Amino acid sequence: MKNLKPNKNSRVVKIGRLKIGGGNPIAVQSMTKTNSHDVRATIKQIKELEEVGCEMVRVAIPTIEAAKKLKDIKKGINIPLIADIHFDYRLAIESIKQGADKIRINPGNINSRLKVKEIIKACKEREIPIRVGGNTGSLKEKYLKKFRGSTPEALIESVLDEIRIIESLNFDSIVVSLKSSNVRTMIKANHLFSSISDYPLHLGVTEAGLPGRGEIPSAIGIGTLLYEGIGDTIRVSLTGDPILEVKAAYNILGTLNLRSMGVRIISCPTCGRLEYDMLSVLASVLKLVRNLKKPLTIAIMGCSVNGPGEAKEADIGIAGGKKSAVIFKKGKIVATVNEENLIDAFLSELNSLI
Repeated sequence: MKNLKPNKNSRVVKIGRLKIGGGNPIAVQSMTKTNSHDVRATIKQIKELEEVGCEMVRVAIPTIEAAKKLKDIKKGINIPLIADIHFDYRLAIESIKQGADKIRINPGNINSRLKVKEIIKACKEREIPIRVGGNTGSLKEKYLKKFRGSTPEALIESVLDEIRIIESLNFDSIVVSLKSSNVRTMIKANHLFSSISDYPLHLGVTEAGLPGRGEIPSAIGIGTLLYEGIGDTIRVSLTGDPILEVKAAYNILGTLNLRSMGVRIISCPTCGRLEYDMLSVLASVLKLVRNLKKPLTIAIMGCSVNGPGEAKEADIGIAGGKKSAVIFKKGKIVATVNEENLIDAFLSELNSLI
């Protein structure tokens, strides 16, 4: 499959040492699930996220006390830190003082130009960007009435009104998100917005749900837009462990050949031609490569007749026969081994590859 390319038409915004937009790689982000007042637990979770490839992280700031913890949190991590602000502009001001690399505000709940002006002033002084994070779940009543519900148009107008205020204050270091738990609404809103603005877009389907289910709406919504060249940074919102969010994000990017992080496993669904214990082999291979960071595609196939050809784009793979299997690289068979020796032989071939 031909590699897709990040959107070159969006403007570049710098977040700490990271640049998004303008053709830079699609950046993966997540959000901590810890109590932001607990510095040690928050740093621990962020370090775990860094290990799996998270490139920036958002922290909820519900109180001034939480904002004052950002300085200590930032000392213990290596990726840009984003302060998530709702309702109280003073939380944004304090977060900026404490070293936040970006501020996320919601146009639905900061209701004063003067308050926004104070946030902009602080951002200018520290040269940090703002994400205008629109969400259909927090639209003001005037937008709901005008557009008769939580429509893509209502979401876009709420965000544009906030952007106009920010731009009138001579500030344009802006990232935009237009999120909804409705995938069709999210896709249409981002599609329409990208046709009228070059601000970089952060993509996500909000409140997507539990792991095992939430990845599906996220993959459809985020993946559709990325395929069309829309989007500059992504978050997969899942209930629970944020590490799963990052892994799901890379799975989406890897599927579109936009980025790769670690090993991608291809495995056939199996059928009546299966004559070896493919599920045990698959489990063994997963254990072997679980900590491998090198981008690789590995195929575990059931049928030695069709397997190598069907998975010819894989770097290395296994395809079974009767109590035996072949090992192949790029569709070419390099070894035929008995089932009991299969994992050792595969490991040897894998080591020679990496």
